[in-house]
Amino acid sequence: MITYIIIGITVVVSYLCFNNQELFRKLALIPYRTVKNNEWYRLVTHGFVHADMTHLLVNMFTFWSFGTYIESIFGYLGFGTWGYLGLYFGGMIFASIYDVLKHHNDPYYVSIGASGAVSAILFSSILFDPWSKILLFAIIPVPGIIFGVLYLAYCQYMAKRAGDNINHNAHFYGAVYGFLYPALLNPSLIKAFLSHF
Repeated sequence: MITYIIIGITVVVSYLCFNNQELFRKLALIPYRTVKNNEWYRLVTHGFVHADMTHLLVNMFTFWSFGTYIESIFGYLGFGTWGYLGLYFGGMIFASIYDVLKHHNDPYYVSIGASGAVSAILFSSILFDPWSKILLFAIIPVPGIIFGVLYLAYCQYMAKRAGDNINHNAHFYGAVYGFLYPALLNPSLIKAFLSHF
């Protein structure tokens, strides 16, 4: 249920921002404004803003694909709604810290999108079921654990290369957070994860 509520709010806010540059600038993660003006709310609001319909649909489809599963797992394990919100929004915030530290003196740097949060959800699913298939390019079935390793390596490579306007660091740090967060709530999950190998 929470997954659908977040998707609904994200779709509405993103759609409003497509044609409203003022709202876009108010909600986007702009590290310079975040630090200088104490606008820390941007660590969360930027996740509700997307560049275009493709960016929005890819993120929300991925979130829906894995979020409903993780939400039910969190309920079963007793982490509950707050635990799930901690995963999603914690991933969003954790994924943004690097950018805030690196770009807080750059008034032109802007970051948007729920990618850090969505990566957190995706990598939580890998923790719980590392051999479940994830469709690479929406076609090729790849075991989650192999996809995860390739994904992290790709994020690091592209982050160093830069130049494509995609926040690969947010993907990377969101993924790391999503893998570790459930294990912090219940350390026995690490043992369960390792038992798959």
